[in-house]
Parts: sequence; structure tokens; C-alpha cells
Amino acid sequence: MGKKKVRSGIVGAGFSATFHYEAIRRVYGTDVAVMGVYALDRPQAEAYAAKRGIRVYDSLEALLDDVDVIHCCVLVAGHEEVTVAALERDKFAIVEKPLTGYLGDGTEDFHGDRFPKEDALRHGLASVERMLEAERKSKGRILYAENWVYAPSIQKEREIIEKTGAQILWIHGEEAHSGSHNPTYAYWKYSGGGVMIGKGCHPLSAALYLKRVEGRARDGKPIRPKTVSARTHAFTRMPNFRDEGHIRRDYYDIDDFSMMHVTFEDGTAATVFASDIILGGIHNWLEVAANNHRTICNINPNTAMQVYNAREENFRDIYTVEKIGTKQGWTNMPPDEDWFTGYPQEIEAFYRTVAYGDPPESDSRLAADTISTIYSAYVSAERGGLETPIRVF
Repeated sequence: MGKKKVRSGIVGAGFSATFHYEAIRRVYGTDVAVMGVYALDRPQAEAYAAKRGIRVYDSLEALLDDVDVIHCCVLVAGHEEVTVAALERDKFAIVEKPLTGYLGDGTEDFHGDRFPKEDALRHGLASVERMLEAERKSKGRILYAENWVYAPSIQKEREIIEKTGAQILWIHGEEAHSGSHNPTYAYWKYSGGGVMIGKGCHPLSAALYLKRVEGRARDGKPIRPKTVSARTHAFTRMPNFRDEGHIRRDYYDIDDFSMMHVTFEDGTAATVFASDIILGGIHNWLEVAANNHRTICNINPNTAMQVYNAREENFRDIYTVEKIGTKQGWTNMPPDEDWFTGYPQEIEAFYRTVAYGDPPESDSRLAADTISTIYSAYVSAERGGLETPIRVF
């Protein structure tokens, strides 16, 4: 029996659309036909399509008519609209993180420092509800593109938990670097928040995922988050911030440092840091402290390949690692950065779900709990770190 053919389409033609396409090229379990791309920015879509030899569609509806699954690679503001449109046509939607968000009240002078964070929680959860309702009525599914879930180290930890019956007592995770390359990220009205949602969603989703794994393995039901306490800061917006030119500092109304302390319904906890003030490359890691083992998942950096370069110009044409800042001296240079961060594994898994019905490890419920936890955390931070209940889906 041959591999099943799956027709796919890309919505959006920016940074995430680029690595989604690269991951599609590595899918081996199904026969993938990329039908084309649609984006609001027509010249960008045309350039994206020309480079890859695919078609440009004139509308989202036309693209949806020709595919089985779409990759939602647009700004957070468009996630709900694109996903619901796909689900209403019984198509699958691979949705970038975060799943959705609160993008303000629509006014030109909206400012992230000057609105009650209960608004973000209320509107964010309403958006989640609409997306889940569309999924319930559809033959398609939401596939939450959280690559941390599929990172090899996280999946190996999943195996350890399942086979040993481990009880996770505490998870400590972090995603940090020197600042996003996306200019719109500086504004709450485009990103739905700052570093707590933009980067914190990754280690948080991984932590929530592993507690779900633990509960299902031992008792047949996931262990869910219960409360969150949080603090946020905007260090680069302080009047006394001393800019040395290494850290992005043009943020308009968002946080650049955050901490979430999540408690679970079984009394255990996870602590998640996210920041845009860390030099020396991306720092992505998750530590699991269990009753029978301890695991440190070094997603980035890791020591699979360590390279010393004596002169910066020697590596002028060599990609080393994202956000490193300098190529001189020692560098932890992963031989396959995408593989270590789980991108090809997640897309492979999603195409197996579309083609053969395999259950995804990263689904709409995990995405929903992540959004609920983060916006509850923003409420907590606004209240000085007060413990705040989390609504689970």
C-alpha cells in the first residue's frame, strides 16, 4: 500500500512560513503536495512562491478549496479567522503559537500598559472558545504547532515518564534571547502581549504537556494547571536602561522579562521564565525534577557540536546558531538546529494525523490551557503577583 497523498497550503509568507515549508520537505510518512500560498501581502507571497515553485492564490477561500490542511503562519491577530475558516470547510489547521490572543480594543492609541488585564483574559478565552467550537463542528482538527512538545529531548522525557510511572514534582523552564527580529512584536496590538506570551508559551506548553503525559500514563486522565502567580518587567523601557547596542530595546508597550509559577491540581508546580534580555544566543531548556529521576532538556544550546573559530570573518558564510551575536570564539553549533528544536518532527506527526488519524501530541486543548494560563498570569502580574485561578478546557 502506497503512502497517502495530502494536499497542503501555506497561509502567510513570512518567517514561520519559511521554516514550515522546509519541514514539509522532510515529511516521509505521507506524499505531500504543496498546492500554493496565500498572503495579504501579495508581493511577499509572489516572492515566496517563486522561490519554491508553487502557486499564489488570490484568496484564502480559493486555497482552502484545493487543500486538506493549511499551515496558519500569519500574525496572531489572524489566527482565529484563518483557523475557523479552515475548520468550517472541514480542513485541518496547523496553527502557529500562540494559538490566539487579545490584540487590544481596535483603537489607534491602544497601549498595553493602560488597560485592565482582565480584558485580555476575557477576550482571549472567548477567542479560544470560538476556535474550539468550530473544531467540535468540523471533520478537521486544530494541530497546535508547539515545536517544544516534539523536540527530541522532550519526547525522550515523555518515554521516561510513561515507562517509569514517574511523579513530576517540579518543572523549571526558560526561553530567552536578546530580542525578536519581528518589528511588529514591539506592539501588544499585533502580538497579544510581550515576552510572557511570545516566548513563555514554549516552555509553558512543554511543562503542561509533560504533566498531561504523567496523568494519562498513571491514572488515565491529564493533570491540569490550577493557579498561576506571575511578575513581568520592561527593563529595556526603563529611563535608566544603559543601552550598549546588544539587546533590542524599541518595544512600545510590552514586557521583556517574565516569570510564571504554575501550580497543578495534584499540588506540584512549574516555574517558567521568558526574557528578551539574554545575550549569547537562544537559551531554551526544561528541567524536570521527579520522584525517581531528574532530566535537563537542553534544546538550545546543546553540546552535540562545539566549534572554536579564531576570526569572525572566517565564518562569514557559515550559519552557526540563531541569535548568537558573534561567530568568534567557542560556539555550540547544532549540526541540525531544526531537528533539535522539533520542527520536522512536529510537521511529520501532523501529516500522519491528517492522513491516517494518528492522535497528535500537541492539540487544541493544550493550546487552550496555555492561553488561559498566560492571560491569567498577566492578571496576576498586574496585581503584584497575586495567585490567580486558571480556567482549563
